[in-house]
Amino acid sequence: MLRVRATKSLGSLDLDVSLELADGECLALTGPSGAGKTTILRIVAGLTAPETGQVACGEDLWFDSNSDICVAPELRGCGYVFQDYALFGHLNAWQNVAYPLKRMRRSQRRGRALELLDRFGMAALADARPATLSGGERQRVGLARALALQPRVLLLDEPLSALDARTRASATRELAAVLRESEIPMLLVTHDFGQAALLADRVAVIDAGRVIQEGLASDLAARPASSFVADLTGAVVLSGYARCGPDGLTSVDLDAGGVVVSTDQGAGPVAVSVFPWEISLEPGGRGSAAAMTSARNHIEATVDSVTQIGSRVRVGLSAGQPLVAEVTPAAVVDLGLAPGVAVAATWKAAATRVVPR
Repeated sequence: MLRVRATKSLGSLDLDVSLELADGECLALTGPSGAGKTTILRIVAGLTAPETGQVACGEDLWFDSNSDICVAPELRGCGYVFQDYALFGHLNAWQNVAYPLKRMRRSQRRGRALELLDRFGMAALADARPATLSGGERQRVGLARALALQPRVLLLDEPLSALDARTRASATRELAAVLRESEIPMLLVTHDFGQAALLADRVAVIDAGRVIQEGLASDLAARPASSFVADLTGAVVLSGYARCGPDGLTSVDLDAGGVVVSTDQGAGPVAVSVFPWEISLEPGGRGSAAAMTSARNHIEATVDSVTQIGSRVRVGLSAGQPLVAEVTPAAVVDLGLAPGVAVAATWKAAATRVVPR
């Protein structure tokens, strides 16, 4: 088990976190840039010393401010995959993987490196220099090097951010397979909540050096603790003022005009969140037709943008506050969706989450 409790002041960042990971568990740290995610990795690796706290792996103390213990980075046994992979350009792939194995004989180092490269489908490129490798191939070399010493903890800092969109999908699948097979604690830093949900067992949302919410990705998406978490999960977030509504529902007067209702309870200044795929679009001005459906919420809006992403289309809407809906390509044609077109955005009360603001 990995246990981290640390405080650290770095400029305007005042870090204060407490985390625990079991063997074989992957915890994703997600949040905006400058929130302190990478600093947490560096504290675990011993590259940054906290001011107070404790870092322990199993029974071994790596850092303890009370006992003045601070184990050197090279003695902690952390595998670290940096954001840009940090491969040595003058070494080929197998030499990069073998670099941490200096205590082994050269023949043994090469054998271990080739074994790991083969695991990642890179044995045929063992003699290639990093400059000749694709982004996905460099990622696999970086992972192989991080695992070369059979680390006690695996640390991954934005391991997919340097990849283009085409490479990212396959690299994500490969990384997910590596994480599933690992039996050590793993800390993954990403600013992408979707990646965190796909790769990690649990997600910790970090903002301004604090853990805002931690748990299963599905729980964070379904029950965000704040409007910040709701926005991070990809939900549409609207601000308003909540009061008791009809039929036991909560009614929220939106700041920019309009009213929505929710099955959640809330009062006073709040934010409401709804996922884009839970929003349906209808031709504008058809309030009576919308009232006949099971959707209790009905907001008049104007189309700002229409962007196809894979098999879905994201429609940006202006409704006093920005809205985003996800629809099918067929719906775009049927509704004649284009910038400037008036529509009605509708969604159910049960799909509307009320969170603190």
